[in-house]
This record gives sequence, structure tokens and C-alpha cells, in this order.
Amino acid sequence: MLREWLLRPHIAEWWGSAESISELREDYAHAGEQNATRAYIGYLGASPMSFIQTYVVMGSGDGWWEEEADPGARGTDQFLAEPSQLGKGLGSSMIRAFLEQLFSDPVVTVVQTDPHPTNLRAIHAYSRAGFREVGPVDTPDGAALLMRCTRQTLEQASENVA
Repeated sequence: MLREWLLRPHIAEWWGSAESISELREDYAHAGEQNATRAYIGYLGASPMSFIQTYVVMGSGDGWWEEEADPGARGTDQFLAEPSQLGKGLGSSMIRAFLEQLFSDPVVTVVQTDPHPTNLRAIHAYSRAGFREVGPVDTPDGAALLMRCTRQTLEQASENVA
């Protein structure tokens, strides 16, 4: 299912070419390890609707976030699977719910994400969910906009929605 989603044009535009099923299995096979990337499928009712991943930022390796010294920093990436669900507020609601789950762990101090600077739909969803722009960064995948969310900005975003 994940591979099929990654092949969809609205996802491939931002995530790049889809890995093979064996590569995807290898990427997420270490989920039980302490600093491994963890993957989740979000549901709307009984239907799978989204992919979410999270990881420990510090020591993530391969040229990613080498300056990060906060062991409580987490990274996240996600997408909605169906193009018909875009632009309806589902993305920011999903992100906000996931942030609440991440921040339920007292070790987590901040959550960051790094959309492409021209992915305005994602930037808007992240902003509505509680992320704030830090600034442009160069990543191993190219240009990105670093955005970070703290417990405080998540609470402010939740108050603005209520």
C-alpha cells in the first residue's frame, strides 16, 4: 500500500521516486531500535488515509541535521494518500493529533519538519498545526524550509482552532 501511495503524482512530486518494496521494508525494519525511524498509517474511520514517520533528529546520520545537539528533538514527515482529501483541513488536523501524541512523551522537546520551500500546501498545513518557520536549509535531498513546533506553539495552534 505504501509503495502504491508513493507512486501517486501528488506524493511523488514532493517525495521523489518510490523505493522498491524491499527497500521500504529495510527502511522501516528497525522500528524497535532506539533511534530508528518509526512509520505509521493514519486512518479516517476504518480507511487508511495517510502516512506519517518520525525519528530522533540528533544522530540521524547520512548528512542530516549534523548540528543538532538536543536529544529530545524529533523529526516528522507525512502525506495524505488521496488527492481528493487535499485542501480540506485533514492534513493539519492529522499533524496536530500526531504532535499531541509525540509531546505526550516528556522526553520530546521539539518536533521539526522540512517541506520543500515551494510546497505551499504542506507549509500551510504545518503552520496551522503549530509549526513555525525557522528558515531555509540545505538538506541531502536539496532545498527545504525548516519548521519547528514546541509544546507552546502546538497549544497556541490548538487554541486558534477551538
